[in-house]
Amino acid sequence: MMQNVHLAPEADEDDLYSGYNDYNPTFDTEDLENDVAFQQAARTSHGRRPPVTAKIPGTSASRSLATGFGSKATLNSSMGRPMTGAIQDGVARPMTAVHAAGYTKAAMRGSSFDPLGQARGPAPPLEMKNEDSSEEKIRQLEKKVNELVEESCIANSCGDLKLALEKAKEAGRKERVLVRQREQIATPENINLDLTYSVLFNLASQYAANEMYAEALNTYQVIVKNKMFINGGRLKVNMGNIYLKQRNYSKAIKFYRMALDQIPSVHKEMRMKIMQNIGVAFIKTGQYQMKKAFQNLIAVPLEVDYDDKYISPNDDPPTNLLIEAIKNDSLRQIERERKSMAEEYIMTAAKLIAPVIETSFAVGYDWCVEAVKASHYVELANDLEINKAITYLRQQDFNQALETLKMFEKKDSRVKSAAATNLSFLYYLENELAQATNYADLAVNSDRYNPAALTNKGNTVFANGDYEKAAEFYKEALRNDSSCTEALYNLGLTYKKLNRIDEALDCFQKLHAILRDSAQVIHQIAQIYEILEDPNQAIEWLLQLISVVPTDPHILSKLGKLYDNEGDKSQAFHYYYESYRYFPSNIEVIEWLGAYYIDTQFCEKAIEYFERAALILPTQVKWQLMVASCYRRSGNYQKALEKYKVIHRKFPENVECLRFLVRLCTDMGLKEVQEYMTKLKKVEKLKEIREQRIKSGRDGSARSRREGSAGSDASYVDPLGPQAERPKTAARKRAEEDDFADEELGEDLLPE
Repeated sequence: MMQNVHLAPEADEDDLYSGYNDYNPTFDTEDLENDVAFQQAARTSHGRRPPVTAKIPGTSASRSLATGFGSKATLNSSMGRPMTGAIQDGVARPMTAVHAAGYTKAAMRGSSFDPLGQARGPAPPLEMKNEDSSEEKIRQLEKKVNELVEESCIANSCGDLKLALEKAKEAGRKERVLVRQREQIATPENINLDLTYSVLFNLASQYAANEMYAEALNTYQVIVKNKMFINGGRLKVNMGNIYLKQRNYSKAIKFYRMALDQIPSVHKEMRMKIMQNIGVAFIKTGQYQMKKAFQNLIAVPLEVDYDDKYISPNDDPPTNLLIEAIKNDSLRQIERERKSMAEEYIMTAAKLIAPVIETSFAVGYDWCVEAVKASHYVELANDLEINKAITYLRQQDFNQALETLKMFEKKDSRVKSAAATNLSFLYYLENELAQATNYADLAVNSDRYNPAALTNKGNTVFANGDYEKAAEFYKEALRNDSSCTEALYNLGLTYKKLNRIDEALDCFQKLHAILRDSAQVIHQIAQIYEILEDPNQAIEWLLQLISVVPTDPHILSKLGKLYDNEGDKSQAFHYYYESYRYFPSNIEVIEWLGAYYIDTQFCEKAIEYFERAALILPTQVKWQLMVASCYRRSGNYQKALEKYKVIHRKFPENVECLRFLVRLCTDMGLKEVQEYMTKLKKVEKLKEIREQRIKSGRDGSARSRREGSAGSDASYVDPLGPQAERPKTAARKRAEEDDFADEELGEDLLPE
């Protein structure tokens, strides 16, 4: 029967733990094993406990029951509170705790508080790890294998494929040693399969990266055949990739399909990629049914009635009104769209498969034409033939294009007009205007409403110089099709030829609204404004043109010229320099840049440009003389003298070079001056004799004599032009020397 817990005496109220070591005198602790009530209570609180096998020395209770920390065994609560089920008078009652907390009155009074038993001394030291043990050796070896696999992957990512393979092989060797050691000390279930898989997979990948395909396949085979690797079958994708690289397409397809069977349907992206690889392999083997697919395409019913129902069978007014009403209604527009879409698909499919379904493009296209002729899209057969000719044109096979197009001369009017238009265009490109005119006439006569035919006809008339008539054909083409940009552009060119500038500008501005980024159209507008002497507008349009074609050197030089004419030298220099940067062989640009540096007193920089001009035109002495003059003006007389000597060796009869040599040698006090003076006199005498011979064969009129005198270059002319004026100084003697003041030269050598 359950009883209440006895409290401690009131005299000792301060002792919170009093009474916990008080024993019931009737409770014999030494006979607990034979106490039926205690054993029943113990079973109630402990459940199924192991049997008591030994006793603690110094007590009669078993170790499992002696839970107190005091000198006597107690049955205390694990929380240090009185238990609710004590055993009194041999009556059993349930217990609520197994162990007592160990708080005793004696312990509190006689010694320090030590609930953890630390007073018994320090805990024994941790057991030292035995580095020589088998388990530790295996653990270290496993760590080393993981490190080798990581190093192999890092080497592969860095591009060192050879090192990656060496590390992978070493990891494989150590992993096999690891497996053998595991088998010796443990059951096979304890082998690390994840590590084995990683080592084998990395080794196979490194073999494949090093193009050692046989070894890679063998390694993958080891993984795939091992039933313990659950997802190993997916690696058949990698094996398929290797076979694809080896061009063993049948095996590649086989392994791709086996891998596809291993991958669940939830992995849609992976399955899609594998099926794509299978398709690529089939294409590589030539196993694709393009012909069958094309036949299925042209077998699709169009479900659009032909145009017969829109033609009135008689002159019945109500019927004619009905036909007019439905000729362009929404249903008719849908029919046109469906028909246009079907034609586009069939034409595109024919272009795609024709080069590959047969031995050549022409044979493949012929097969497509025959297939279309046998379908209810028979009207497209002729369009396919014309498209075949256009493909020949793109391949620059003009003869085949001509032969194909000439087959249509006896076809119906629409097809004949299209073929004749292309033929006219071909002959126009080859500058055979007679043939171009004939086929242009044929195209126009076959279909008067064909804007392309009218444009070609206008081109042939334009080439013959009849601009008024050409303009009429272009305007007729625009009346038939207002979006015919070729006719509008050509009309603008025609108005330019006729000097009808305002009308030409109107044409090109309309065209610019349609073709916003057409460089040709923008250039024409800028050119017209230049003709109209409106440089600001011309510059604006050229700047817009530069945004479309920023590297065109001719447009850049044109901008430089316009800015130069406006007096903006800095902007002119910028655009001339940009033009030179993209095309450093334009003599006009080179000459302008050289002159710019001379004008700005930077003759040293001008040398670079004149030297390039001399390289481009090595037979013209002008550019080499300019280089020498730049050296002279910059004060480098030694370099100038050397350059003049080089020029004299290349052009021994050049008078200007000899004059400068005489002048420099005199200024520098060189002995060679007499030699060059003698050569100069001889060259001038020979030049004079030649001029007299030329004059003797001409009319002796005063005009001819004046022209002959003006054409003589016996006098000194500085190729760089007159030097810039400089402030006068006291160095008068030097100035006189620059004017050939030396009397030894003689009056006949002084420049005019």
